[in-house]
Amino acid sequence: MKAIVTGGAGFIGSHMCDLLVQEGFRVTIIDNLANGRLENLSHHKGNPDVAFVQADIGDYATDLDPFFSDADYVFHFAALADIVPSINDPLTYHRANVDGTIRVLEAARKANIKKLVYAASSSCYGIPDVYPTPETARIDPQYPYALTKYLGEEYVMNWGKIYGLPVVSMRFFNVYGPRHRTGGTYGAVFGVFLAQLLAGKPLTVVGDGEQTRDFTFVTDVASACYAAAKSEITQEIFNVGSDHTYSVNRLVELLGAEKIHIPKRPGEPDCTYADISKIKRLLGWEPKVSFEEGVKIMLDNIELWREAPVWDEESIQEATRDWFKYLG
Repeated sequence: MKAIVTGGAGFIGSHMCDLLVQEGFRVTIIDNLANGRLENLSHHKGNPDVAFVQADIGDYATDLDPFFSDADYVFHFAALADIVPSINDPLTYHRANVDGTIRVLEAARKANIKKLVYAASSSCYGIPDVYPTPETARIDPQYPYALTKYLGEEYVMNWGKIYGLPVVSMRFFNVYGPRHRTGGTYGAVFGVFLAQLLAGKPLTVVGDGEQTRDFTFVTDVASACYAAAKSEITQEIFNVGSDHTYSVNRLVELLGAEKIHIPKRPGEPDCTYADISKIKRLLGWEPKVSFEEGVKIMLDNIELWREAPVWDEESIQEATRDWFKYLG
């Protein structure tokens, strides 16, 4: 069996590749390396069942069809992330996350694949009204990144409806794990904290730290996507979460570090917490890695963040200036 993984050199995509190789697939990775890193795939070097193609899915001059011609499954992870850059450059985000998705859908449709799995984002819920948040919750994107990921999902579901393409969309909640992104404009909390911890700096906690997040370990996310791909179910949207929610203060406690507080940011929910009853019921999937186990794995791999940028109050304030300007 052959699988295409767009964004396969990225954080989640590279773990998806690991699982597919483990399951005996031939894997073709398509990535423009805007966010991905070849180091994430170094352990597959020399493997004849893993092919890497450096290409931009959002570039209409690139013909994707040859790469998809004999594919059985497509896992579409390629996307631009981060809030502030999406505010500053919404057209580039639309091109990558919406146009890129349409091009992947068309290539998959022509190849008559068995299933396309789309990596959606829980950011589509904005600031939810209900916790745990079900898939039927109100959609309310707070910034262009969230909107483009949701628009991509809408196209995925529409291609399933109109063309009969077998599709599923997976809304990820606060994914973390080894190879977690460290760059970007004020990166995600784990990358920020681990770099600060290595540098002997206090951890910059947003607000009072009592906000909670549905921290979901990356291998659990990959296994959810695999379960969705191999199932007979199509035209469904699934939340992918840990079945719990944890405070940022709890994370600081597990990391055993000092902390300082920085201003709360607009447009961010006080809680993210996925209702995963649907994926449990229809796919029989459940997360396996507890938060405590996951944090220990991160600490065991902390040297991976040795070269990551070390953020402080001043640099965070500068990096999030437009965040407060447009969302405040």
